[in-house]
Amino acid sequence: MAKFKIATPIGPNLSVPGNYDYEMEDLTGLDAEIVEGPADEDGFIAFAQDADVVYAKGMRFTKKVVDSLPATCRAIVLGSVGVDSVDVVAATARGMPVTNCPDTFIEEVADHAMMLLLASHRRTLEQDRMVREGRWREGRPALLTIPRLMGQTLGLIAFGHVARAVAKRAKPFGLRVVAYDPFIEELVMVEHGVLPSTLEEVLSQSDFVSMHAPATPEAEGMLMEKHFRLMKKTAVFINTGRGPTVQESALIKALSEGWIAHAGLDVLEIEPPGNNNPILGMPNVTLSAHTASASARFDPARKRHVSRELALVLNGKWPMSCVNPAVLMKSDLRRWQPISMERGPNS
Repeated sequence: MAKFKIATPIGPNLSVPGNYDYEMEDLTGLDAEIVEGPADEDGFIAFAQDADVVYAKGMRFTKKVVDSLPATCRAIVLGSVGVDSVDVVAATARGMPVTNCPDTFIEEVADHAMMLLLASHRRTLEQDRMVREGRWREGRPALLTIPRLMGQTLGLIAFGHVARAVAKRAKPFGLRVVAYDPFIEELVMVEHGVLPSTLEEVLSQSDFVSMHAPATPEAEGMLMEKHFRLMKKTAVFINTGRGPTVQESALIKALSEGWIAHAGLDVLEIEPPGNNNPILGMPNVTLSAHTASASARFDPARKRHVSRELALVLNGKWPMSCVNPAVLMKSDLRRWQPISMERGPNS
């Protein structure tokens, strides 16, 4: 038996189930082992009673699970940007660090957001269907009512790493960029050539509204009917963040009743969606299957990040990407590098 037990629920690891070669890279010489246990609450609680670290995946780590982890557990380590699968409040109350991968997939998600913006604006799916269905001559007339992209306004809701990367991509297309984020200094936006705005200004002025708010309890259901009613009838709504930040019933109503023109969605409120979800039958929606972060480097990059965090924690050091850094000063882990004040979920 290894000295250190890294407890993780059994199940898919987004690539090869049970294969932890990348996660083990930085653990050489530490006498540590990643051990799979049950993926249900009670089963995992019993299994993790001797865990030194938890590698969180494959299930929700509720308050019940977090509160039941042993005092010897040094941290909860995630291999994702989002931390909505872990009750961070409960972990913070226990003084337990929670880590994520805040900067691993920024470029991919920003690319995907721009892809959805361009595909929605130029009605790519509609144009594709016309060609395949022998309606070649209908393609040009369908676009003659669409304004040129240059000079239009892109509004960003939240201004973390992905939103900043989207702003960088939007500028060469001639888009004016505005953003709303009450947790970011306005000077940060200005440095990126983005105009700080209120939420109402972003919604009412933008031709494209791109949602980047993290799935925190405060942001859940953030966009409601009243917000979609503020948007232009010609506006395109894009979401590559988290589905639960939007009240999907309000978005469906906005799309079906013409409050907005189109939506480009990589995320939905419930994933995968049921066959009764009206969004699946809407011609004015462009969809992808929560794939914005996917690329050839996805698995190696995030798993190696997990490996570094596991190694740091088991070596008694602060992790690099702690989403609740206030717990670190009171923990038994020792500080080894400065910690940025910007660190946090999706920062």
